[in-house]
Amino acid sequence: MSFLDPQDWTFPVPIAYGPGRLAEIASLCEGAGMRNPLIVTDRGSASLPFIDTLAAHLAKGGLKSALYSGISPNPRDDEIAAGCKIFAEGGHDGVIAIGGGSGMDGGKAVALMALNDLPLWDFEFEQTPPTETHFPPLICIPTTAGTGAETESTAMITDTAQGVKWCVWHPDLKPACALLDPELTLGLPPHLTAWTGADAMVHAIEAYCVPGFHPLCDGAALEGLRLVAHWLPIAVAEPGNLEARGAMLAGSCLAGIAFLKGLGLVHAISHMIGAEYDTQHGLTNAVLLPEVLRFNAPNIDDKVTPMAQAMGLASTDFESFHAHIEAMLRQIGIPKTLSEIGVPDDCAARIAEKALKDSAAGTNPRPLTAAEVQTVIEAALPKDTPL
Repeated sequence: MSFLDPQDWTFPVPIAYGPGRLAEIASLCEGAGMRNPLIVTDRGSASLPFIDTLAAHLAKGGLKSALYSGISPNPRDDEIAAGCKIFAEGGHDGVIAIGGGSGMDGGKAVALMALNDLPLWDFEFEQTPPTETHFPPLICIPTTAGTGAETESTAMITDTAQGVKWCVWHPDLKPACALLDPELTLGLPPHLTAWTGADAMVHAIEAYCVPGFHPLCDGAALEGLRLVAHWLPIAVAEPGNLEARGAMLAGSCLAGIAFLKGLGLVHAISHMIGAEYDTQHGLTNAVLLPEVLRFNAPNIDDKVTPMAQAMGLASTDFESFHAHIEAMLRQIGIPKTLSEIGVPDDCAARIAEKALKDSAAGTNPRPLTAAEVQTVIEAALPKDTPL
């Protein structure tokens, strides 16, 4: 495949891939039934050129639009409520969720709630989905190659009352289209390229290690891992390499499809650290990955060889696989410890208790106790050094 050629895919939702395809957004909106979409993004993306370009393409196609950019790096329930108010006041008929993971989660959550007079947490992933619901059309446009969540309605939102993150979704809310334009990721700084790309790698690894028979997700996970393992160091070292950017978008999307099977302890811990300390999600995942892999090692024996093969490794035992992961993380500049990203060393017990409530904890390949999770967190924090 040439990552510079446009492609149209139909699984699991319609996907428009290719450089320059943002120019088609007006026709994609009209096809989805939108004439006045609300653009939802995060605060960090609001002033970036792709937002103005998106609005200009919509206007050129004769469509109205407005922007809501009040989304934090770890989206909050009160920010979703504010977005729904703007949706109603503006008479909007659809949502375009654009940005990294936070922007798209915010947009998806606004679409989830905009036409429903229900508490947000009625849509929490572990609960029975509400009935008699209505959703506006939704288009997702990732501007980082990491979250991979552009083909589903799932969104991680911080519960400000409890200081935890919950996954919200509804099976009837599916994006009308995911638009993957590698040109939108060209301006991403190397450190964000590394953090978001490492997030895609974690998605692929954790999804593949979830127990159970799901060949569709497992195949997507291994192909996503293959693409990310090869192209992520190139994308970090060569920010203007459009082929690398395209390959990373494709790999991230595949890894995102794969995690419909579930995730694991990396995400269960990372969600709660992000809720308390507002750390960047992909970066937090990357720091935690080596310790979680070592914890899970006894339960993923049959998974390691296929993952190592997908990454092109000559040796496929656990230690070689683990060492390669650590070397790759160091190569792209990922810190070794949670303390280096602002996580205090006295939080392990509290975060462990919260992590066990996360839906990702339930699909971890190794059963979990609070004490074991605390040990993993402590191992990812700095160890005492002798005087």
